Amino acid sequence: MTDVADAELAREQRYVAGLYSRLDVLRAELVAELERVRRGGATGTHQARTERDAMARLFEDRVRRLRDVDERLVFGRLQADDGAVRYIGRIGLRDDEQQPLLLDWRAPQSSAFYQATAATPLGVRVRRHLTTRGRDVTALEDEVFDPEDIPEDVTLTGETALLAALTAQRTGRMHDIVSTIQAEQDRIIRSESRGVLVVQGGPGTGKTAVALHRAAYLLYAHKERLARNGVLVVGPSRSFLEYIEQVLPSLGETGVVLRTLGQLYPGVDAAAVDAPAVADVKGRSVMAAVIRRAVLARQTAPERPVDVEINGVTLTVQPAVIQRAIRHAQQTRKPHNVARVTFVKSALGELTAQLVEQVAARGSTIDDEDRRMLREDIRTAQDVKVLLNTAWLPLTPEKLLGDLYTRPEYLARSAPELRPHERELLARPRRAPFTVGDVPLLDEAAELLGDIDVTGDARAQARAAQRQRDIENAEQAIANMGVEGLVSAESLADGFAEEGARLTTAERAAVDRTWTYGHIVVDEAQELTPMQWRLLRRRGPLRSFTVVGDLAQSAAVPPAADWRAALGALTDEFRLERLSVNYRTPQAIAELAESRALRDGLPITPSRSVREGEPPASVRTRTDRVPTAVVDAVAADRARGDGGALAVIAPAGQVRALHDALVAGVDDRVGYGAQGLGAPVSVLDPWTAKGLEFDSVVVVDPDRIAAEAGPGSLYVAFTRPTRRLVVVEPTA
Repeated sequence: MTDVADAELAREQRYVAGLYSRLDVLRAELVAELERVRRGGATGTHQARTERDAMARLFEDRVRRLRDVDERLVFGRLQADDGAVRYIGRIGLRDDEQQPLLLDWRAPQSSAFYQATAATPLGVRVRRHLTTRGRDVTALEDEVFDPEDIPEDVTLTGETALLAALTAQRTGRMHDIVSTIQAEQDRIIRSESRGVLVVQGGPGTGKTAVALHRAAYLLYAHKERLARNGVLVVGPSRSFLEYIEQVLPSLGETGVVLRTLGQLYPGVDAAAVDAPAVADVKGRSVMAAVIRRAVLARQTAPERPVDVEINGVTLTVQPAVIQRAIRHAQQTRKPHNVARVTFVKSALGELTAQLVEQVAARGSTIDDEDRRMLREDIRTAQDVKVLLNTAWLPLTPEKLLGDLYTRPEYLARSAPELRPHERELLARPRRAPFTVGDVPLLDEAAELLGDIDVTGDARAQARAAQRQRDIENAEQAIANMGVEGLVSAESLADGFAEEGARLTTAERAAVDRTWTYGHIVVDEAQELTPMQWRLLRRRGPLRSFTVVGDLAQSAAVPPAADWRAALGALTDEFRLERLSVNYRTPQAIAELAESRALRDGLPITPSRSVREGEPPASVRTRTDRVPTAVVDAVAADRARGDGGALAVIAPAGQVRALHDALVAGVDDRVGYGAQGLGAPVSVLDPWTAKGLEFDSVVVVDPDRIAAEAGPGSLYVAFTRPTRRLVVVEPTA
């Protein structure tokens, strides 16, 4: 049997070496094409230079993509009932005759690698997992779906790929599980892109993995539709995005934009989180009406007549004049700053007529030129500028929100639904940095205010016309350069604009508040507020969403009763899928976590763990000895010698003190908060731990975590470990 296994390993090594040789050839060809384009130089017309720059950027992206998939290029093989063999990998490869050498994991023909079971083999006789290190095949694992018909070249030894992934040590970066996607996950990943898909699953069921692989799959399956606008992945924190950032490139996709909820408004990169009571008020759907009233409150006529001086002539302006101009502008239903053009035009028209009448009454004759000059005098008069700006001032979202927070009387008029103490919660200094909870309010304000630059509509029309010309030019450029089939006219035209030639999709989206995405993936979706859902609805008007989360892990108290309530501000129509297998959390730890969650009244999703694991340990000690108990627990875990990542999850107020105690008592390489996740040991609060996983976890003062951060946060803390859990509880 050993000889057969060695022979099979050698045979697979030869095939894999051939795949890498083909990959090297394709990369060399692309590099050569890139150099040929670059050799075109900076000569010729501006259009020709722009075409070369755009083409070069496309080749650079393709070279980068082929480099990103070098690690574990191939990971599986299917042998069909008819003897046909197909290899599965990160991307598809063909030989010179265009015969398939390697199937992309996202291709329909690859689905059986994930979905075949003994009960439903889907025409598969043997499924083989290939384990590689670099370009070397190190192990094989075969699954035979008909045990009475085992081929001679099959080796029935070794760990399965799934269990190998489950027992791998955590490194602070999410493990790529493309080769271990299971049937229920694969079905969800490949489901229809249209509409809103909600994926509900308990801790460790692979929600994030499903979300990321779905993003890559949709970009593959709907490339033309999604490539131009991209896919947005929204995560709960910077630490979460750092944790997953290496997964998508390794899947063969780089057209995905990763953002936190605090990074969805251009010019603002908010990391600070409001206190729960403040965040609750800012997140309510009523804040949309508050912002609207705040805008309308800045469109106000004077209460009494106002005298204005125009080149020595005093004009008395009645409030009705300004009121009529305001109504005229409001009837356009345009944003505040855009409608202001109509307001000013209407007001200047009435004031000009009034001045003409006043001048004519003195016996002067007024012709069209005189009227034009009088209108210009009125427009430039300082008193008139003050009058019009007082009635309808151009506003930025930052100014509007700052005024609401710093002017109690303004907030009271705009937010009658809020109780006085709730309005007091919103008070803050004008120069205070914006928080994550402010971002959807800024975006709401921007939607109602519009651009202060009133030439935006004309520019939009000009851009549309230029876009059509760019596509026509791209078609001609593709023909001239002989690269038909390598690139579409639309994707090449995306790079023709000066910005497009330099910026990626992510970079363009970052500076354009009105950017809309082809698909949006939202992880930890149970945490989003109605105002945050309103923001995302504007970013995804096609309502193509993948929403993943677990209502029981919500920090809200109480959590939403169901997804219909949680998604109320996004949609009332969605498809619900459930993940039922817990791949991460050992059974004994899962039972402890679920037992406490049920006691706390959380709506958990029952799941079955695939591993038994070690039972959790409990340490009870006096309050003053908690730091010592934590140091002892961490030291004992490190003494086991099996390495891996360890997290101490504690109430937010204790994180710093416990970090300092561990630095002094265990190791000076202890990480602090989100910035320390790369360290062997890190100390963090439950919110930072959301979505992450560690080999070992020490949970400190669970009752306090539940009281301060909510029972859902404690459920999160209990379900982070993949191997061991220690609970440190103060007694008194």
